[in-house]
Amino acid sequence: MPSTTSPATASAPSKARKTAAWQAVAAVIALALPAALGAAPVQAETDIKFTLDWKYQGPTAAFLVAADKGFYAEEGLDVTIDSGNGSAGAVTRVASGAYQMGFADINALVDFNAQNPGQSVKAVMMAYDAPPFSLFTLKKNNIESAEDLVGRKLGAPVFDASYKLFPAFAHETGIDEAKVERVNMDPALRETMLVQGQVDFISGHFFSSMLDLKSKGVKEEDITYFLYADYGMDFYGNAVIASGGFIEENPDAVKGFLRATLRGWKDIIADPEGAIEIVAKFDPLIEKSLELERLKLALDVNVLTPHVKENGIGDVEEARLKSAIAQLALAYGLTSTPEPAAIWTSEFLPPAEERMLSK
Repeated sequence: MPSTTSPATASAPSKARKTAAWQAVAAVIALALPAALGAAPVQAETDIKFTLDWKYQGPTAAFLVAADKGFYAEEGLDVTIDSGNGSAGAVTRVASGAYQMGFADINALVDFNAQNPGQSVKAVMMAYDAPPFSLFTLKKNNIESAEDLVGRKLGAPVFDASYKLFPAFAHETGIDEAKVERVNMDPALRETMLVQGQVDFISGHFFSSMLDLKSKGVKEEDITYFLYADYGMDFYGNAVIASGGFIEENPDAVKGFLRATLRGWKDIIADPEGAIEIVAKFDPLIEKSLELERLKLALDVNVLTPHVKENGIGDVEEARLKSAIAQLALAYGLTSTPEPAAIWTSEFLPPAEERMLSK
């Protein structure tokens, strides 16, 4: 008897089996194709909490630009950047493990490591080849030399880097620091107290106090300043720092952070106005024109030195660092003088040819 099943009905199960087979083959191909093409598996980002030494300002724009433009993200890093309350505080934050990396005065790092053996923090990228450490007074105070500081009042926040280095300045200039009265105050009051005559001179970063005094109506010709670098103090300034534990466990993350930060430096040199717009995203209350001037001053005086123009940003000269540490140890009365290798490493820096800057 002839079959009553139609050809279409008879082929349906066969088509279903073929479809399922092709779906299985497609799934296998989809899984195998990335490996065949050499694609790397997706890796989780490395989290980095980064602390600045101070507020969100022009001179720290390189880090903010690198974060805002995704340079850190491209290195597989999830970076959060917090403002700080001084270099000593930034070093302590990193040493405690609360932050993995930071931006701080390398001299504060020397002091911390010498007094806290076993809590090693290292500098991994130099930013301020010329230090910004300075003293400021007004012409009307008749302070024209270091000797004129004796018997006068020095005002500064206790954690200010220039304040902490004043003993070294006193030693180099031969004055008795014990005969200088100290007045500590909130950072926001520093320049105001000088203008009001409550102190005779103040300490501060050159690109900060100079502009802050001018913003308070003081003319530049009415300001007298003493750059520590002009008095035999050939120190380095701020550097990127990292905890010893983070360096050991995440060397590639440190390298990636420095590569991205280098892109940030190049970016702010090429477009300082754009950099300040990004700083304003982190702190909408900044005065953009003031921060642009502060950034340009820091670049001209502290970052783009003749040495950096010739050799690139980021590295140090060991002999110079060793001499600075010796000066610091003497001025601070440290019981030991750390070797440069105890506080500095250049092993994570990009090659020198990649660290060249132009302006």
